[in-house]
Amino acid sequence: MVSTALVTVSPDRRKHRGPHPADGQLFSDEQVPTLRTAVGELSWLLGRGYAPDSSLKLVGDRYQLTARQRTAIRRAACSDEDSRARKERVVPLAECGPRLEIDGFNVIVSVEAAMSGGVLLLCRDGVVRDLASMHGSYRKVEETVKAIKLIADVLDDEVQDVVWLLDRPVSNAGRLAATLRSHGQTAGRRWDVKLVADVDRQLTRSAHPVASSDSRILDGVDAWVNLTRTIIARMRPRPWIVDLSS
Repeated sequence: MVSTALVTVSPDRRKHRGPHPADGQLFSDEQVPTLRTAVGELSWLLGRGYAPDSSLKLVGDRYQLTARQRTAIRRAACSDEDSRARKERVVPLAECGPRLEIDGFNVIVSVEAAMSGGVLLLCRDGVVRDLASMHGSYRKVEETVKAIKLIADVLDDEVQDVVWLLDRPVSNAGRLAATLRSHGQTAGRRWDVKLVADVDRQLTRSAHPVASSDSRILDGVDAWVNLTRTIIARMRPRPWIVDLSS
């Protein structure tokens, strides 16, 4: 366990989406067994209908977890029922059909974090999630264009038509949309980039497979692609992945 008095996480003003200074301690090999146990207990509570916030506080207090560790176990945890249901609806990228709709910020930020050496979490539902948080504002980092190119390379092998959905209310969404359109046009890709008021709502109503790691989206769609995990599996050197799936 890590004392909260030893760790102070300051606002991230860096040009990368890499690890916070405390992450080496918070997610060290010594911490992982405790975090896995916490994920298991939180998942047990969620599976029995306990409120997420109070359950997280109960488990976090029991193991004296920091705020960042609590964020991690919350993202990694889910009930057995939710885990099974999500895994039953996942389809391989090669089998998703000619069209894929992508939760743009969700996928791009995770790949940026992976390229920057940030902490990634392998979660109980088989999804890889990051610890980044935009708080309504997106800022381009040095890895953004590289991340888009890497995503494009993976998509080119399997998908003909790609629809990128970005939340219009997020600051700088228009700039990212312009970057995606420019990249798609330059490379001759069949990309459609849309700014929408509510990406979650749009994707859960889609008739096509979607790519996202957002649990609310995964619980509402008929088919989804584990795109972030597929991309990260191809990255060399291997990104920093903390396995909390057990």
